[in-house]
Amino acid sequence: MLILVAFIIGFLIPSGESKKALASHEKSTEATAWACAMHPNVNLPEPGQCPICFMDLIPLEGNISGLNQNQLSLSESAMKLADIQTVTVGYGIAEMDVQLSGKVEYDESRISNITAWVPGRLERMFVDYTGIRVEKGDHMMELYSPELYAAKEELIQSRKLFKSAESKTGFGKQTLQATLSATREKLRLMGLMENQIKEIEQKSSPSNMTTLYSPMSGIVIEKNGVEGAYVKTGTNIYTIADLTRVWVVLDAYESDLPWLAFGQKASFTTEGIPGKTFEGQVAFIDPIVDSQTRTVNVRLNVMNTKGELKPGMFVHGTVHATIGHGGKAINPELAEKWVCPMHPEIVEEKPGRCAVCEMPLVTSESLGIVHAPDHHYESLLIPASAVLRTGSRAIVYVRLPNPDPTFEGREIILGPRVGDHYIVKSGLEAGEKVVVNGNFKIDSAMQIAAKQSMMNPRINKYKVSKKDKLKVTDEVMEFMEKVLVHYYAIQQSLAGDNLSDTQSSVKGLNQLLQSFQNGHVQLVHEAAFQWKKVYTQMQETTTHHQHWNSIDEVRMAFKNLSQAFLNYENLFGHFSESTAYEVFCPLAFDNSGASWLSQKNEVLNPYFGASMLKCGEVKREFQVTGN
Repeated sequence: MLILVAFIIGFLIPSGESKKALASHEKSTEATAWACAMHPNVNLPEPGQCPICFMDLIPLEGNISGLNQNQLSLSESAMKLADIQTVTVGYGIAEMDVQLSGKVEYDESRISNITAWVPGRLERMFVDYTGIRVEKGDHMMELYSPELYAAKEELIQSRKLFKSAESKTGFGKQTLQATLSATREKLRLMGLMENQIKEIEQKSSPSNMTTLYSPMSGIVIEKNGVEGAYVKTGTNIYTIADLTRVWVVLDAYESDLPWLAFGQKASFTTEGIPGKTFEGQVAFIDPIVDSQTRTVNVRLNVMNTKGELKPGMFVHGTVHATIGHGGKAINPELAEKWVCPMHPEIVEEKPGRCAVCEMPLVTSESLGIVHAPDHHYESLLIPASAVLRTGSRAIVYVRLPNPDPTFEGREIILGPRVGDHYIVKSGLEAGEKVVVNGNFKIDSAMQIAAKQSMMNPRINKYKVSKKDKLKVTDEVMEFMEKVLVHYYAIQQSLAGDNLSDTQSSVKGLNQLLQSFQNGHVQLVHEAAFQWKKVYTQMQETTTHHQHWNSIDEVRMAFKNLSQAFLNYENLFGHFSESTAYEVFCPLAFDNSGASWLSQKNEVLNPYFGASMLKCGEVKREFQVTGN
């Protein structure tokens, strides 16, 4: 890779007469920076030796081209040789597939029990094992019940008395009619059907046995009685499940929840039916997380008229998610629809009542299952191949609209990954061109040219002149002055090797950062973007301070914390009356080097303490910034 990049850089170096023309110009150009040929990331403002390998530094020419340290210009031929390709950043619908696994289960709304309405003895069980399919009205069992026998006899006698009084009129006949109706109703409440009651009325004496019938069609999934057993009122004898519609319950981890929403289309397969893909929609998302598996049930309602899907089958499901501007799942297809609050799978085009529970339907917007009409459904997208990830940082190279091919390294903030793309939260604008192939080559070329590598940024990552300082509010200024007090206390405690005082100062800093209402800060554009990055870095660095048990752990965290404070100083400046200084130690952390912010123009090394208290040098000073 380095050989190829060096060859590419060769295209940038003029030859022949051009070299002679440049030579005289270079002599008259004063070197403004000195770099190490072995370690291009070492870039100092004056001659000397490399703090890593102690080689003599070589001068770099002044910025004749006018390019910044994070920019690189290539010739067209070099671009072709490196196969650098770009795409235009734009808005689009972010879609992704969420892979889940689960199993087929019974539809709980289509399960029915056959219970004993009266106490008695099971004389005969027509359905004598589970798994049998029954139709509505099929006989299930014969029951002997003294109560039923007495009720039948009562009906027969009431019928006889009513017939014998047909010639009568007045109150007596009405009384007999009421008695007959009451005995009929009594038998209905004991579980007998209308045709059974009519048959009893036609007989002269009751039968000892009563046949009970299936109230629905389905599969017998439970059988809790045997012939000769006595049952009490309410005893469950059979359980029947209608399998013409089943539930497919998928297990979603907590990290999957932002991408799931009611009404999303889904597909699934099962090994029991190879080669076939079933379709469904998300009908319910469980509001409770299982404490043991840490998953949430996501339910699909699936028609199963052919009976292919069997409860207990394992399935592999794919939920097709559309991600909105805010990085959460959306479902625009349900906009302006009417939904039942109790049975959200009931969706209608117009207002009315639920076909299941008869509750009035409400708008989908009122239930929160779709976004408001003015919601931005499109997101700013870039291909995943354009992003260079370095831990928590995301880097892209942007082609600038210069006459010569010029590329700029830029740190951006990403949202979730959706398929082969990332959602961009900030750092890019629609219409810009990002490198999708050859970005590593550009980064390597910048290192060879002793420029700033975005993958391995230098100390002066955010180099902003005083006149270009970003504007902040009085609230932020006052807050940062308090924060700096804690930061300087940490720096002094580390220089003194005092772990106890250091931990106390870190705790105070963390509490101060946690108390700040960052969401209420009124900043705009670039200032808001940069302030959020710096504040988040400070907060995340100190979040786990209670787990730092050694001074070495605190010093490692202090390196990141100092980077955040230096970034803030470069971007916004400070507003106290004293000058601040950036101090750099080249030997810290196995010679990788580290900087810190100091109140004094002297070296008090927080990374080594007393062992190398004066190791380092003052690199820059920061004057008070007017805002």
